[in-house]
This record gives sequence, structure tokens and C-alpha cells, in this order.
Amino acid sequence: MIPRKMFLTKGAGRHRDKLTSFEQALRNAGIAHINLVRVSSIFPPKCGLVSREQGLKLLAPGQVIYAVLSENATNEPHRLIAASVGVAIPRDSNQYGYLSEYHGFGENEQYAGDYAEDLAASMLATILGVEFDPDASYDTRREIWKISGKIVRTRNVTQSAIGDKKGLWTTVIAGAVFAG
Repeated sequence: MIPRKMFLTKGAGRHRDKLTSFEQALRNAGIAHINLVRVSSIFPPKCGLVSREQGLKLLAPGQVIYAVLSENATNEPHRLIAASVGVAIPRDSNQYGYLSEYHGFGENEQYAGDYAEDLAASMLATILGVEFDPDASYDTRREIWKISGKIVRTRNVTQSAIGDKKGLWTTVIAGAVFAG
């Protein structure tokens, strides 16, 4: 089974119970009605990236669906949390790409998203033979990847939240969901 479509989604939830907070985040992301199976981080060859709305239409309640999922949770008041999935898609659609999961504390959406995107692009660049300095800034590496012409696009989906001031569990998720 090789998925032909994938979509990105994210969500956040709050509740006194950690599990219910996770459920709320899944609902917010639109994927609480399916059974998720977590998989590792390969963007399949010839897989199309579709919108969240298009992807959700392909899902049926109770369906078993594969996903790359990042999550983070806290019950510490005012603690900033983030979850992100980065995507790196090669120009050659017969070649597989990469997805990366990242979660962090004290990091905003921009930082966590750039980090996850950089992880995915770095993994793809290494298998495509694109030479780069791993210690160079992300912006510098991104320019090298664009110039190489081997990586067609990168992106991320990221959710951040600040821990509930009264200590309720706060959960954030970001996911790449295979739908078809």
C-alpha cells in the first residue's frame, strides 16, 4: 500500500484530563473520528499534497489511517509548547521525500516550524547528494537546496499554545495524514 494523497492538519485542546485534552486536539484538527496508526517519516513517491478540506472528505468514521504525528502537552501554567511536522518534496515525483516530527518547549510556531522543515529538507538533501554545510543557517541551506533544483518544495504545519493558567492539560498536535 502506497498512499497517493496526504494532507496536513493541526489542533489544540485543553482539559483537566490529559487524554481528553489530546482528544480535544484531535477534534480541533478534524481527525478525532478516525483510528490513527503512527508511521515513520517518508513522503511516498507520486503522492499528492492536498488541502485539509479535500483530505478530510476522503476519511470515514472508524477508518484506520496512517499518519506522521507530532504532539506535545503540558499542565504547567503559562508554558509555551509547540508541535510541528516538516515536509520536503523532491522535484522527481518517482523519488520519495521526507517528513519530520518536532516538538519543543518555549518555542513559537515560526521557530518550531522552521526547525521541522529544516530537518525534513536536510534528510532529503543527504539522499539526493546535495552538498551543504550542516552548520550553516537554515536560510543559507534553503538557498542551496533551491539552487540545486532537486528539492521542489518544503513546508510545515505547526501548532503552538500556552499552558492553561489554571493548570489544565494543554495539548498541541501537528500531523501529516495519508488519505487515499
